[in-house]
Amino acid sequence: MENNNELENLPLLTDNAIQRVWEGVAAASDRTIRDTIDTTLNQLSAIDQENTEPRVSSNIRRWVLRSLIHFFFRVRVENIENIPQTSAILAANHLHHFDPLVLLAEILTQPYYYILGDARTLYNKWWKRLILGFAGGVIPLERIWGEEQAVISAAEAGRDDLKELAEVIKNTVNPGGNIQTVRRIDRIVAAILARGDGLMIFPEGRLGTAEGHLHPLKRGTVIYALRGGVPIVPVALIGTHDLFLRKKLTIRVGKPLYFPASSTPKRQEINAALETLEKAIRDLLPTDYHEPEGIKLLQHFLNRMLW
Repeated sequence: MENNNELENLPLLTDNAIQRVWEGVAAASDRTIRDTIDTTLNQLSAIDQENTEPRVSSNIRRWVLRSLIHFFFRVRVENIENIPQTSAILAANHLHHFDPLVLLAEILTQPYYYILGDARTLYNKWWKRLILGFAGGVIPLERIWGEEQAVISAAEAGRDDLKELAEVIKNTVNPGGNIQTVRRIDRIVAAILARGDGLMIFPEGRLGTAEGHLHPLKRGTVIYALRGGVPIVPVALIGTHDLFLRKKLTIRVGKPLYFPASSTPKRQEINAALETLEKAIRDLLPTDYHEPEGIKLLQHFLNRMLW
């Protein structure tokens, strides 16, 4: 059962949110998407110190993404020297589906960074599957979305207009979290970090609601870091919540956080590291952000492009 705090943190059910849920349940039952997830995880499960899955060169990936991002936006990067050139986990706030592309366009090409991301968001369009199949570097996660949880909660609270959708969600969406899948992802992450590559995670587990706002962080990021013995680099993304042509975006990188390695971290170790990480990200976020005024070209297109 969800507690009151979890219910309060669920997204608002706007018309756009409900439309996104319908699109999400359609993606959950799409055989092509299912096959893409299975193929990708099988390839990732086979990696070790010597072998890797099919992926494009990090230099090519960065050049392509940089060309795309810089065509649409102006990007400022602060303190990029804080990112070590050894295996690390980048942990950033999450405001938009463009966020991982913005980061990959600007960070160093070594180590090679993998994205841990929502499978349905990554693979719900044919052109996304084509690009990601070429580029590689993605670990797809299956999980229930916050909007879907909000639909189920609203239906249970008496929203008759959402009961049909709630049933479709329950019967279609893989909520994730089963022990076999969790262990499989854990092994993939461990192999990536042991090989000297890096990981990019958005530990809120959902999109933020406003600039400068941070949802409570999930524990997975610090568990991976403690088990892998790698630092976590806190990152703040600023300006990506509402996009338009030539908008200024900022990537603000904090100092790496180092924690004692532990193959079986205790709860207090995890909680302490999580508290440290959350504070580090909050300290990087703006406290007085104001959206630019004036004409905002391509606003609708850019904000829905990666849905």
